[in-house]
Amino acid sequence: MKKKGHPKYQKATIMCACGNVVHTRSTKETINVEICSKCHPFFTGKQRFVDSEGRVDKFYKKYKKKS
Repeated sequence: MKKKGHPKYQKATIMCACGNVVHTRSTKETINVEICSKCHPFFTGKQRFVDSEGRVDKFYKKYKKKS
């Protein structure tokens, strides 16, 4: 096997937009996510409307009924 063929596997910090921080190992030092298991509606049981960059409004505008 060739030397230096694999990336460095190091300690990593995953940070969510809700403030949750998870420590793990990865090839990247820091990873930023928008939704994690602490704030995701599937795990919390609470319905929360998440609109990423106005995609829902863009969808409604594109497919709205014509009168």
